Amino acid sequence: MSKLEALRSSMRLHRIDAIIIPSSDPHQSEYVAAHWKDREYISGFTGSAGLCVVSQDEALLWTDSRYFLQAEMELEGSGFRLQKLTNQFAPEHIEWIKSKFPNGATVAIDAFDFSVNQFRMLNKELEKVNIFLETSLDLMSEVWIDRPSLSKAPISIQDITFAGAGILDKISEVKKKMLEVGSDHYLVTALDDIAWLLNIRGQDVAFNPVVVSFVCVNLKETHFFVDTEKIDSSVESHLRAAGIIIHGYDEISAFLNSLAEDDTLLLDANECNVKLQKAINCRIQEKESLIKHLKCIKNNTELESIRAAMVKDGVALANAFYWLEQTLPFRPVSEAEFGSVIGSQRAKQENYVGESFAAIVGYGPNGAIIHYHPTEANCAMIRNEGVLLCDCGAQYKEGTTDITRTIALSKPTDTIKRHFTLVLKGHIGINLSVFPDGTAGAQIDILARQHLWEEGLNYQHGTGHGVGAYLNVHEGPQGIAAINTERGRTALRPGMVTSNEPGYYLDGFYGIRIENLVVTKVHLQHHGFLCFEVLSLYPLDFDLIYETMLSGKEKLWLNKYQSEVYERIHPFLSEEVKTWFKFKCRVFN
Repeated sequence: MSKLEALRSSMRLHRIDAIIIPSSDPHQSEYVAAHWKDREYISGFTGSAGLCVVSQDEALLWTDSRYFLQAEMELEGSGFRLQKLTNQFAPEHIEWIKSKFPNGATVAIDAFDFSVNQFRMLNKELEKVNIFLETSLDLMSEVWIDRPSLSKAPISIQDITFAGAGILDKISEVKKKMLEVGSDHYLVTALDDIAWLLNIRGQDVAFNPVVVSFVCVNLKETHFFVDTEKIDSSVESHLRAAGIIIHGYDEISAFLNSLAEDDTLLLDANECNVKLQKAINCRIQEKESLIKHLKCIKNNTELESIRAAMVKDGVALANAFYWLEQTLPFRPVSEAEFGSVIGSQRAKQENYVGESFAAIVGYGPNGAIIHYHPTEANCAMIRNEGVLLCDCGAQYKEGTTDITRTIALSKPTDTIKRHFTLVLKGHIGINLSVFPDGTAGAQIDILARQHLWEEGLNYQHGTGHGVGAYLNVHEGPQGIAAINTERGRTALRPGMVTSNEPGYYLDGFYGIRIENLVVTKVHLQHHGFLCFEVLSLYPLDFDLIYETMLSGKEKLWLNKYQSEVYERIHPFLSEEVKTWFKFKCRVFN
């Protein structure tokens, strides 16, 4: 019996008309442990974003344009049919369900995988057509009998020399916020919030150094719910010294059920799953995560550590791109191989932990696929011609990196140079911006797009996202994005690290993106105003730039940046790489 047939058999047994299978986990994580990859298991689609709906006669998968080609290939022969999202943020699957099923139908979801707010939105829509939402079943576990176990990887401590603040200091800040809003308890479910609060790191999911766990803070003590086998004596001492009470991961529901009825527990309804919410035996107060608004402001120690990580990253990239340039005259290099070379060069750096996301190495037309990821089995061969887009990042104990460079592998056309320079002007526009305290990302987004817009061009992704300190490479709440997103609405504050990554993509030909990480700082000359400091350290490709399209101010910024990159990176390069790198860091006269 196939997976799909087994699921439908279970649905018939429980009288379920349809089941919704998302890409999420009990913590609403971006990257999900293998144990919770239900959607990937049932459909075979491995992309990071997508949602399945299965009924007795249809099996559909919705995903966005980043994954159309990949999904079509991976779904072949699976019994699933691709549904191309026209709006990445629209619940198109709900409209399909409402039109497909009659009054009285029952749709199942796993309450562990849906946030409280996701459930409410879904339930509200289905109630309009008298469709019942069943949350008490876990049908996928009945089908997926050889489900992978959760990670047993040991927990490590993020040393205060990198973190800049101890657990007790952080818990004290959280308790102050709890007192301000009148909460007795605070349930923390986001894995990066927990890692930040307890100064721990883990290996439980790909790319993000987090630990599968829950935390509940009250005004007297802090409770940590985790697989205790992952805690060695040093980590246990680290936690107990801060008064942390350790429980098993599966004890969280019983704990929440034991709280005094008159107490008040705060949770974030966008992060807390429905199953945990139903277990709470006291009054519930719903507010945004208290921790994410503390975590996003990096302290001075974190910022100095991140700057150190950027030097290591620049050295690794210099060695990798030098290798590519020296190799291509003799043989082509696969996109996947070059991604591996970047990883191996980074691994030579002290305190390297791993990639912060799957490297995007897009040669020629593949560069126009925004979230393209090459594999050995399915990738292009890079040759000594055309354009290469490389978007990659690393996790060092000092910090998280994320950088994109577009390079010419032969003499570029006038059109490519014009497109690149328009993107560059937008990138510089963000870097040079000065704005009043309280300005949100959406208010400066036009600075990255205005030159493209003047030519009738645009790009269909945000200009920037927040980045963690040896944590998640995509970290809320801030960013540079549209006003209808949290990232776009959030004010940029001193200490926030954000990406600056405008681009342009010509389908079937090439992609262009330029990305650096920046930190928001207080402007020294203008009281009440803010500006950015660029953190990333790798030169921009002068062969792709039309000098005449740049203003004097833009050229001044570019010369200063190129010079700084060389000064910071060259002491760590071999003599042959150093000579090559000096040319790459050249400036305008």
